[in-house]
Amino acid sequence: MPELTIGAAIDDDAAQVQLDPRRFNRHTFWCGQSGSGKTYALGVVLEQLLLHTDLPLLILDPNADFVRLREVRSSAGEAEASRISGLDVRVFRSGHADGDPLRVRYVDLSPASKAAVLQIDPIADAEEYNILLHLEMVSETFDTAQMIRDLRASGDQMQARLANRMENLQVLEWDLWSRGAASVVDDVQERPRATVLDLGGFDHPAEPKVAALAVLEHLWARREERRPVLIVIDEAHNLCSPEPATAVERELTAKLVQIAAEGRKFGLWLLLSTQRPTKIHPNVLSQCDNLALMRVNAPRDLAELVEVFGFASDEAIRRAQTFAQGQALFAGGFIAAPTFVQMGERLTQESGGDVRVPLRA
Repeated sequence: MPELTIGAAIDDDAAQVQLDPRRFNRHTFWCGQSGSGKTYALGVVLEQLLLHTDLPLLILDPNADFVRLREVRSSAGEAEASRISGLDVRVFRSGHADGDPLRVRYVDLSPASKAAVLQIDPIADAEEYNILLHLEMVSETFDTAQMIRDLRASGDQMQARLANRMENLQVLEWDLWSRGAASVVDDVQERPRATVLDLGGFDHPAEPKVAALAVLEHLWARREERRPVLIVIDEAHNLCSPEPATAVERELTAKLVQIAAEGRKFGLWLLLSTQRPTKIHPNVLSQCDNLALMRVNAPRDLAELVEVFGFASDEAIRRAQTFAQGQALFAGGFIAAPTFVQMGERLTQESGGDVRVPLRA
């Protein structure tokens, strides 16, 4: 059975540390404060999954940290470089970045999600919601301007109100929409080895959340196909807040809670990476059976981790306060026993990174 070599033991640098790839069929929580090396280290594990399994990865990437996942470093071994460069890794960019654009079809969203985008409450705005439910949108010919004109020309007051709402909110003008053309969910359905969604370049703050919602709804709607995929959510607090504030955030959080509770038996497995456990919805956090913990100083966060992850001792978790950059505790189903690790080197290029302070020469 292949093992995922991720680094060396902190107390014995000659002892390689390996994860059991079979145990990524449980949800994983990855945590570390800013500067701990969390994103770099996560890349080490994702590379190993690409090299040694056939598990497809769906990476929701808010900071464009993984958009170079198919670009191999010069320091990588020839065999590993050849294997990674030959993998089907698809990257979709938001905003004005070069590359394939990240687009989804509005018409593919569930009625509840369409209503959330348009800020329509099913009870308070019952008549508008009912019109939205029965509004026919043909994906191949979807034209937002024509739809608004048709609604206004209908002579129905509620349809005219819906048209005004669409126009006033301007959500149908978002760059996110494919307007009947190809959608990223079509690629996700093909299960390439990795699909990277760069969520950070959109203008409207709801667009990355709607992009994530569209993909998660698609996966859930087809869950009975039982086609495994590891859903990697970097900076997961942006998508899985314990206190969602908007209708879109509530729909997205509800879908993640559903996947966390029921998705494992369908092959929908989560890997949530964030700086603080208290920023993740507790009904998602409590479903995680694997833990990767990097440096964390906040006493409240450490107490939360101790309470949730009983398979790691209080002492082991609190040692995270002393970790240097790139050091981590791994515990749970994917490793034989709680282990302290100095993470290994990346094989692919890391994007993103901090902006340096300009210094005077």
